[in-house]
Amino acid sequence: MTVMGLDSLVEARIERAIERGELSDLPGQGSPLFLDDDTCIAPELRLAHRILKNAGFVPEELELRREITDLSSLIDATAGAERTRAIARRDWLRARLALRGGTGTSLLEHREYAERVARRFERPTRVSG
Repeated sequence: MTVMGLDSLVEARIERAIERGELSDLPGQGSPLFLDDDTCIAPELRLAHRILKNAGFVPEELELRREITDLSSLIDATAGAERTRAIARRDWLRARLALRGGTGTSLLEHREYAERVARRFERPTRVSG
């Protein structure tokens, strides 16, 4: 099933639930939703990023950026040999991130992630008895 097909299926089920009144009088009805800030993510990649997040997978680019930020804080707070090692590691991570182009590869090219997505969409087998 494609993402568009899944999207259509979800929309149809929501519409049926609304028609049956199953979504009436829910807590928070009429209140604004808190949505993660995904404005920096291209619209065509937002669903993939949400699936990644829900699966507990962090793309390497984000992990590199987090570690660079942590090292920058460490550099500000230390001196001597520890600071020198932190600067060298931060510079190496920055070079690695630059080689990736800052955007990384297709999410499905990561084998671990692709396997997790495939397992998530597998349908449970029915046991007839």
